[in-house]
Amino acid sequence: MSDAQTQFADDERIKNRSKFREAMIRPELGGIIGTIAVFAMFLIFAGDSGMFNSQGVMNWSQISAQFMIIAVGACLLMIAGEFDLSVGSMIGFAGMLIAIFSVTLGWPVWLAILVTFAIATAIGALNGFIVVRTGLPSFIVTLAFLFILRGFAIYLPQTIERKTIIGGVADAAEGDWLASLFGGKILTGLFQWFGDNGWIAVFERGTRKGQPVVDGLPMLIVWAILLVIVGHVILTKTRFGNWIFAAGGDAEAARNSGVPVNRVKILMFMFTAFCATVFATCQVMEFGGAGSDRGLLKEFEAIIAVVIGGALLTGGYGSVVGAALGALIFGVVQQGLFFAGVESSLFRVFLGLILLFAVILNTYIRRVITGER
Repeated sequence: MSDAQTQFADDERIKNRSKFREAMIRPELGGIIGTIAVFAMFLIFAGDSGMFNSQGVMNWSQISAQFMIIAVGACLLMIAGEFDLSVGSMIGFAGMLIAIFSVTLGWPVWLAILVTFAIATAIGALNGFIVVRTGLPSFIVTLAFLFILRGFAIYLPQTIERKTIIGGVADAAEGDWLASLFGGKILTGLFQWFGDNGWIAVFERGTRKGQPVVDGLPMLIVWAILLVIVGHVILTKTRFGNWIFAAGGDAEAARNSGVPVNRVKILMFMFTAFCATVFATCQVMEFGGAGSDRGLLKEFEAIIAVVIGGALLTGGYGSVVGAALGALIFGVVQQGLFFAGVESSLFRVFLGLILLFAVILNTYIRRVITGER
């Protein structure tokens, strides 16, 4: 062995880690264990209740997809070292804008959606700009926008329509090319083939006899999968993903290394607003209208999903896949309690216990493996 190799081997700053250790300090670990535990529990207590037939799977998949969409944006923002507490209010505000533009003002739905996305991402940019220019904690800035956006979501329909719920979007969206990307279904032929072959349940009588009970994949789920894939690729396969980790890990060191920290943070606020608007648009297309109370507490549910998925509240550490698993746990627990015949009000109790367990497990294993204190 040469002198250089000997010096390299003796360098205490360099540690050789086994594949097992590398796996154990992955941020997704808590989410993986939590997902396995949750599925195992409901397989035991609700396995014969219909929870795992085609319709049951679709039910909890749609609930999970809702959480997943907003969790992706919250995850990237938290890794960048910031929070956005206005996500839930943005959902209600964006949905109301689409309804007002398309129903009250008579705009084409595609235009209403595009303008709403532009307004929402601009508000996200404003959040980020205020945070990076003033140095105020993002918790405070976005808490202010939580009230501002929720106030507008109530004030606008009351002033214009004298009510807080605006319907009629479904009729306005009929045949609209962009609305179909948020409210339609895909793979309907494939699901019919599944039904014809007896792989999924079909209606036995009535006008829909022979048609599958689950007749397609909702665009809500498609958007969730797409955002998870895009977010994961950006975070793990691109230079910008490295910038996100750097901005949340040590912003000052990142700046000294040439990372545009302020730009990264602003873009992450914009992406979080974008994800919230995707959720709002899918919701409006599903229900055919908008309500001022939509999105309540979603900001906290998104953050909890991300934390369950292994992200640190201090930034610089996390995983989009972990956040997606956290969202999956949300959906499975929420629907699983119903299928198991448990009082639905206990959902948040179970959720809190899962959150506590996942965080303790993540922290404990990371400290044991890395020797941190």
